Amino acid sequence: MVARYTTLIASLLAAGPALAESLDADAAQRFVLGKRFAFTCFDGSRGAGRINADGSVVGTIQARGSGPVRSASLPAGTLRVKGDTVCASLSVIPIEPCFDLNKTDDQSFRGSISGLDSAYCDFTQLSDVAVRPSRHRAGPLSLDPARWRRAVP
Repeated sequence: MVARYTTLIASLLAAGPALAESLDADAAQRFVLGKRFAFTCFDGSRGAGRINADGSVVGTIQARGSGPVRSASLPAGTLRVKGDTVCASLSVIPIEPCFDLNKTDDQSFRGSISGLDSAYCDFTQLSDVAVRPSRHRAGPLSLDPARWRRAVP
């Protein structure tokens, strides 16, 4: 009986990654460009941002999940399609890393460095609901994607 449950659990865990839909460069562009995403990474880093059609990126990041939230931007041409993959061109590193992108649901995907599945970030689409200023301080800005989602009336 225990062996049966163990086999069932192992099968479900193994099927999890298989449920993800691999995104080629064209599908990734349709799914990601111009939309806002919150992200959390394997090392605890988190933030939010938008990838623009020109390959630029604008957003915020909190390195390793602690310390200040910083504004971040990368110039046009930073992200580019190379064959059937999306790669990054950064002048501060001598290589051009490419990424495996897997859609995990209708509003989320995981991006990992090609060939290095343990170096990944999970991205969740944020709603485009306008934020209204409040009379009262609401505390620090939350980078938790679940707190950014709001029902549209």
